[in-house]
Amino acid sequence: MTDPNFFLLYVRNAPESAAFYAALLGKPPVESSPTFAMFALDSGVMLGLWGADGVQPAATAPGGAELAFAVNGADSVEARHAAWKAQGIPIIQPPTAMDFGHTFTALDPDGHRLRVFAPAMG
Repeated sequence: MTDPNFFLLYVRNAPESAAFYAALLGKPPVESSPTFAMFALDSGVMLGLWGADGVQPAATAPGGAELAFAVNGADSVEARHAAWKAQGIPIIQPPTAMDFGHTFTALDPDGHRLRVFAPAMG
């Protein structure tokens, strides 16, 4: 079996979510339409944003999963937190030390959780 390399988030408004993720990721989508947008990430993973109204079978509510962004060191977590907060991105967990490392959690426009973390060394 191959590793997953394409993740879909179901969104209320694909163009609005595409604009949010374009600003967050610093790159435009490689594909977009009124109901779908796709980003090619540097890792090779694809991130799709699909308008929930057209999903079959019907999509469930967000919040049961996270998109995680690994960074190098607690200073990078703090810097990303400050940048996202300044952009008005809702923060639901401030920078915190946890058993896996230093982290914070934010929300995208649809309530999908975005976790930034620096893995604990040890």
